[in-house]
Amino acid sequence: MDGSTEHDAIGSAYQDSLSADKDATQVILLELERILTSRPFRSSGRSKQFLSYVVRNSLDGHLENLKERTIGTEVFERDPDYATGDDPVVRVNAGEVRRRLEQYYYGAPTDTPVRIEIPLGSYIPEFHWTSKGAAEQSSAQSPPAPATQLVAEPVPAAYEKPAKPEVSAAPLAPESRGARSTVPAISDQRHWMLAGITVLAIGCVVLWLQNRAMHRSFYPWQSEASVAAFWSGVLDARPDTDVVIADSSFTLVQIITKKSFSFQDYLSRSFISQLHAPNVSPEMGAALDLIATKHLGSTSDFRLAQRIVALDPLGKNVHLYYARDYMPALVKQDNVILIGSSIANPWAELFESHMNFIAKSTSDTPTYIVNRSPSAGEQAIYTPTDSIGYCTVAFLPNPDHNGSVLLLEGTGSEATEAAGDFLLSEDQLSTFQKLLHADKFPYFEVLLKTSQVRGTPLSTTLVAYRTYPNLH
Repeated sequence: MDGSTEHDAIGSAYQDSLSADKDATQVILLELERILTSRPFRSSGRSKQFLSYVVRNSLDGHLENLKERTIGTEVFERDPDYATGDDPVVRVNAGEVRRRLEQYYYGAPTDTPVRIEIPLGSYIPEFHWTSKGAAEQSSAQSPPAPATQLVAEPVPAAYEKPAKPEVSAAPLAPESRGARSTVPAISDQRHWMLAGITVLAIGCVVLWLQNRAMHRSFYPWQSEASVAAFWSGVLDARPDTDVVIADSSFTLVQIITKKSFSFQDYLSRSFISQLHAPNVSPEMGAALDLIATKHLGSTSDFRLAQRIVALDPLGKNVHLYYARDYMPALVKQDNVILIGSSIANPWAELFESHMNFIAKSTSDTPTYIVNRSPSAGEQAIYTPTDSIGYCTVAFLPNPDHNGSVLLLEGTGSEATEAAGDFLLSEDQLSTFQKLLHADKFPYFEVLLKTSQVRGTPLSTTLVAYRTYPNLH
């Protein structure tokens, strides 16, 4: 081969490689567009922005842009020098995107040519080619196979139409032994087919019973009429349900400093800078900083959250968040379950203007329940004692009325756990449902009185309730 010919061959191979890379990029971009318009991503602007940014930068070779601080700045409009340790927006959204990708590929067509994944511990996407995608890439780089010709062949003599037999007046001869033997053979085949169908039917019934038993073991609450009626209505309202547990660190710094901080202070993290008052010693300031940056929680809250998350044992639709890691966008697109009053879970502040029963507290007073519009026989204020607590359950629509919000608040951790007991107890929910005379639970609020010992609620009594059927 001379130099010119060799140069042309190398150039042709290089052009083929560029063409193959371009084709692969186009396939990945088409898959990206399918994902962004799919149901798991359609309503989540942040997830779409995150996934589009990391995929396009990866395809363009700009891997230096796929770092936490850069993504926070470019996608989520954070300051270039923002503290990634205090603001987990990138990590939280990466987890959210991974979860939505799992949902997408769980129901995606089987002929998807490529899978896009964000591996744990990295923001650089991976592209996994399926057998179909690999075959398409291979065929794109190879010449098409020649078309198969169909050639008409002469009909064999054995298939020629036989001559019409002559009819003889002679009596018919008796059937030969071979002809008679075909009858029991056909009968045997039918018996075997019938036996096979019977075995197959029995196998299907057994598998169905096993699947039903397994489903009941995973979802025992679905066999309890009132619990199933309530939680199916909640969990089916939106594809995803977020359980948000209280931030005990936030509660502690308010109690220690005798200051109350708003939801906006909490969301912007500005409450941390407000802890250093002139009268606060350096040692106390350091202690407050340490508390404020820790993710502390109540044992009772974790127990309750664990029971709610167990309603979805496969972990596909119910997700657990710490209040500090939650995001405003999720309030509008998911069902939300908020555990704790606003002093511990500031997200509750978003809904308190629509509630009648509210758990209130200040930095120097215990939590109590306010009844904004007392009916006959009801009190305006319900104050707890050492052995008696109060809790509220509010079941309301989310801000866009396309999902549900549950708020579980109590005068203490035991009372808050009792609010969860109310929603997970068939006895208590069925009694309440009979009181409502309703097959389907409307939006409602309830005020409950609990007797308790340290760490454990003992019994619960319904004190008052409100229903809001017109909100549906």
